[in-house]
Amino acid sequence: MTNNTRDAYQSLVQHLTELTDSQEIEAVLAALLTDKELQDIANRVRIFDLLQQGVTQRAISQQLGVGIATVSRGAKALQRHEDDAINKLLQVHRRQ
Repeated sequence: MTNNTRDAYQSLVQHLTELTDSQEIEAVLAALLTDKELQDIANRVRIFDLLQQGVTQRAISQQLGVGIATVSRGAKALQRHEDDAINKLLQVHRRQ
């Protein structure tokens, strides 16, 4: 990531941490991301959740209607980032 990109990204992170209204957060994300990007993020959360439940990658691919490569990338990302932050995200997701 270049310095300019990192600065812009950090500005976004800072702004999101300052928001307390979920509608404001949704508005920011909707302005920044396409519908496809929002769907991809939602699928990544669902992939993480299903992987932690022990569902096979092939079954996840079929259940979500995504390619096996998408699930494999999600599995690699989960291995790299499986920590309290991801676990908290999944706890919120499971309450929905």
